Amino acid sequence: MTVTPVRTGFTTPRPLEATQQVNGGFALIDSLHRHGVRHIFGYPGGAILPIYDELYKAEQRGWLQHILVRHEQGAAHAADGYARATGKVGVCFGTSGPGATNLVTGIATAQMDSVPLVVITGQVPRPAIGTDAFQETDIFGITLPIIKHSWVVRDPRNIAPIVAQAFYVAAQGRPGPVLIDVPKDVGQECFDYRPVEPGSCRPPGFTLPPSATDCTLHRALDMIRGAQRPLFYVGGGAIAADAHGLLTSLAEHLRIPVTTTLMGKGAFDENHGLSVGMLGMHGTAYANFAVTECDLLIACGARFDDRVTGKLDTFAPHAQVIHFEIDPAEIAKNRCPDLAVVGDLKDNLERLLTFCKQDEPSSRTAAWLQRIDHWKQRYPLMTPPASQEIYPQEVLIALRDLAPNSFVTTDVGQHQMWAAQYLRNGPRQWISSSGLGTMGFGMPAAIGVLTALPDHPVVCIAGDASILMNIQELGTLAQYHLPAKIIIINNQWQGMVRQWQESFYGERYSASAMNNGMPDFVALAQAFGVKGLCIHRGEDLRPGLQAALDHDGPVLVDVRVRPGENCYPMVPPGKSNAQMVGLPSPAGVASGQ
Repeated sequence: MTVTPVRTGFTTPRPLEATQQVNGGFALIDSLHRHGVRHIFGYPGGAILPIYDELYKAEQRGWLQHILVRHEQGAAHAADGYARATGKVGVCFGTSGPGATNLVTGIATAQMDSVPLVVITGQVPRPAIGTDAFQETDIFGITLPIIKHSWVVRDPRNIAPIVAQAFYVAAQGRPGPVLIDVPKDVGQECFDYRPVEPGSCRPPGFTLPPSATDCTLHRALDMIRGAQRPLFYVGGGAIAADAHGLLTSLAEHLRIPVTTTLMGKGAFDENHGLSVGMLGMHGTAYANFAVTECDLLIACGARFDDRVTGKLDTFAPHAQVIHFEIDPAEIAKNRCPDLAVVGDLKDNLERLLTFCKQDEPSSRTAAWLQRIDHWKQRYPLMTPPASQEIYPQEVLIALRDLAPNSFVTTDVGQHQMWAAQYLRNGPRQWISSSGLGTMGFGMPAAIGVLTALPDHPVVCIAGDASILMNIQELGTLAQYHLPAKIIIINNQWQGMVRQWQESFYGERYSASAMNNGMPDFVALAQAFGVKGLCIHRGEDLRPGLQAALDHDGPVLVDVRVRPGENCYPMVPPGKSNAQMVGLPSPAGVASGQ
């Protein structure tokens, strides 16, 4: 197989030029280049060919690089991983009709997790719109509920302003995906083109919330001063705002423990003594007990998701709530706060830190921290027993030891929750579909991360069911020699579905077994030109994983784990966070017993 290297060096944007005659495809590619786009993930087709023709010429000039995926969903997820790892806007292309609809799952994934994407679709020519022409779909209408903003380009003269607006909307405020639909004849039509400088064109009516007033921040500080059992509850907004450093400084100065959501992993060092790990349905016992017993909950860029809160009216029942949030629509959507602090999280936390540093350090949380330490000691995460049978948890523990600085992408299911429980990640190093729970996300997301950061180690944690959702992207890994390490936690089930069927559906395992029809993953990987390994004995686990990590190209590792293992702790549906199952001792410790 001929390997296509991922490019890292590109020509710099040319100075803004006078009006010139170009076609719409050139205007689009030039505008993307001027907005700093260096990689585009996509798949060509008839309606988008005028744009791909100009993309070909741009690649020859060294402006940017197109990464050819094997399915448009892979393009959206790769652009998503690219954006999460870098904080930059990810870009993906798809053609009209099925090409556009194949992007929908990736768009919804990005919308739920507030990831900035610019999605560009081809469309049938303007005269054919509305005639049910070949490969016509109304992707503008289809995506309205799952997009931050969208445009259909009716005039090629609008391309440059629309691209400038798209990048501004995607990245500013609460990030999210935007869509530009380009009819084929718009890409072909020539016109007098005038480039638009990035940031100079904003959509009418698009505004950002102002920062909180000093008065509001002083009220927040007064509430913190009066709390005996405060807790930071941190979501993905802290990552998006690059507020992790400020969060650490605040937690250390105020001696307040920190719990994070699945999206918030990496916003606070989970090896830090103030960390209580992830909370929620599969969170740590001590995080869930802490949120149940706290008297002040300081939510930072979090949205009180149902997988975090459990039974909503029992969530943090003794606590006042301060909600730091950039999106006013999230305020009181699920939990009504006692104080809302709207605006840019980084700016507001920075000002709060300035105010609170005027206070002398206090020991008022000492008893609270001691109580949490008691819970940590009494209810640690499960330690797998010594056995020739591989427990899935020990795979994650081994990876935590062998690849501590890796970027981690995941698919969705039990393996995702085990990875969240056991792995320790830095900011932007945890990349997982959280809100939508998209199976098949991990491997294309790893493609995006490695395209952006080719010198960084990337590990994808997958399940034997999830990996099949986008298994074709092994071809993309092979073509671009992207050295992702794909670790399949293979229990021969749709693991989380099986666990729920066991726990809540009388052990009626309907359509959740995956052993019949399971491929030989090693042979399949090798068919794509990717190295494959299989590990099925405990004694081979760490040597096998180390061999995969040491390989200089992509590797797929099929780890055969104990099939019936469940992911605990678990908050059953309709229960409070203190009513976890799967704890090593009887519950009832929420009051410190």
